[in-house]
Amino acid sequence: MSQVSDFLKKGTFFLATVDGDQPRLRPIGAFTKDEEGLVHIGIGDFKNVYKQLQANPKCEIVACDGGEWLRYTGTAVFDDTDKYSEAILDAVPFLRKHVYNEETGYKMATFHLEDATALVIDMMTVTEEIDV
Repeated sequence: MSQVSDFLKKGTFFLATVDGDQPRLRPIGAFTKDEEGLVHIGIGDFKNVYKQLQANPKCEIVACDGGEWLRYTGTAVFDDTDKYSEAILDAVPFLRKHVYNEETGYKMATFHLEDATALVIDMMTVTEEIDV
């Protein structure tokens, strides 16, 4: 699982969800990993992406690095603790200062993927299947 977080650390990644019958894709960069290496993604609980994952938790994350990309697919399961959102906000103080604070009232929700698969792919082939 640390291979997934190592790939995501390389920059912005993209989260795909479904909104009714319309696919939605957006850049994401906020995540942390727990003691076991499980990746926890942070999103605003006031955003459409949160509502979309509540309605249909199946999603896909894609990250690119040169000629390779990571495809991380599974079912979003929201975490009931603030532990992971606090870890993300500690790591990225800009988010706490400008977005997720008492003044704005915005909260960060975090989720991890269950029943997940992770593939590293080059232009033509799967180069690695990561055991998640």
